Amino acid sequence: MATRPIGTSVVRAINARAAFRLLLDQGPLSRPEIASALAVSKPTASHLLAQLRESSLIRSIGNRDGGIGRAAELFSVDGGVAHAAAVDVTPERIAAVVVDLTGARVGEYVLPTSDQAAPDPGAQVLAVLQGACDGTDVEPAGLQRVVVGIQGAIDPTCDRLRFAAHLPGWQDAALTSTLQDAIGTTVDIENDVNLVTIAEHARGAAVDHDSFAELWVSDGIGLGLMFGGRMLRGRTGGAGEISDLPLPGAPVPPDENEHGASGMQALAGAPALGRVLAERGFDGATPADAMRAAASSDSPDAETALDEIARRLALGLSAVVAIIDPDVFVLAGDISVAGGERLRGLVERHLHSTVVARPPVLLSELVDEPVLAGAAHMALTAVQDDLLRTITGGQRTSTAEAASGSSPGTGAAAD
Repeated sequence: MATRPIGTSVVRAINARAAFRLLLDQGPLSRPEIASALAVSKPTASHLLAQLRESSLIRSIGNRDGGIGRAAELFSVDGGVAHAAAVDVTPERIAAVVVDLTGARVGEYVLPTSDQAAPDPGAQVLAVLQGACDGTDVEPAGLQRVVVGIQGAIDPTCDRLRFAAHLPGWQDAALTSTLQDAIGTTVDIENDVNLVTIAEHARGAAVDHDSFAELWVSDGIGLGLMFGGRMLRGRTGGAGEISDLPLPGAPVPPDENEHGASGMQALAGAPALGRVLAERGFDGATPADAMRAAASSDSPDAETALDEIARRLALGLSAVVAIIDPDVFVLAGDISVAGGERLRGLVERHLHSTVVARPPVLLSELVDEPVLAGAAHMALTAVQDDLLRTITGGQRTSTAEAASGSSPGTGAAAD
């Protein structure tokens, strides 16, 4: 069957979207730079820029100084066109940041929650978003997307939070709908370790890897799995919940240790690793502090403690290799980061002595607020994609029209 010709309006839409994406990713840029990057003529680049300006998506920010000849006019995405928010929920507090379309942070707020006896998730998230929006030109209901990171996993079959007994009040059915009704905008709920994995892929140690596993070692143990640039969540959202993974030497359900843990959590969670470090003389306000002290010590006791911790972590990773065979592992979480390169090397050595595949083990490059970073990236990507769909060959349509496929200029007929 013959292929229908692509109309000029479709080509214009493709070029306009490419120009907008280019400015999102690399802006600000001049007209010649856009023409060169898209392999189009300068008049065509001028037309694309005029179209995007008429749609109020971009703006001129002046001329570039320092060159020979006439200074080139620079164009940038107008960040105020849309806003998104990231929320990080823990038992102690809820933190939120608001970002504009370019990813610039325009507001933030932290709401302590540990003293609230009967939490109302909708009211809490609305309160923290209102705090983050104070001083900006946007209200919570005006946010185009909110992504909530949480220490659990949403079961998409019933919209209920699982693996989160430590968050009372958050287990009711229809949690996503509850938050959307309270805030008045689109909300996505995502596992916190999955969000760290997304951030690691966007700007961390896994930026060059589309298929990898991120091991989170902190108070709890978690695993993020990305394949082909997409998160693996599983049918009920439980992919990567390896805290109860049966391991030699660890209790199995329904047996538990004194901390109520079994499996890998009992062997390599913060309480267990803290005991290993304390037995060798390394103690601190937190297990991460004790790990930091051991990692900076050259004593035989430090080497013994770190080697034992690395052995335990590698034991869990070996089971993942046998089933998933990822390209690389990334160690994240405050305990892993505190152990640094020294712990990473020991984990890799123990893992490679156990499995045939021998994937490299990397250390996370995320410094501050990795859950919020991943949530902001996920929210902003969705907002940007929605806006890209509104750009047609002649004008910008509404998001609703673009979603319905009824926008002008998207058909195959020529102008």
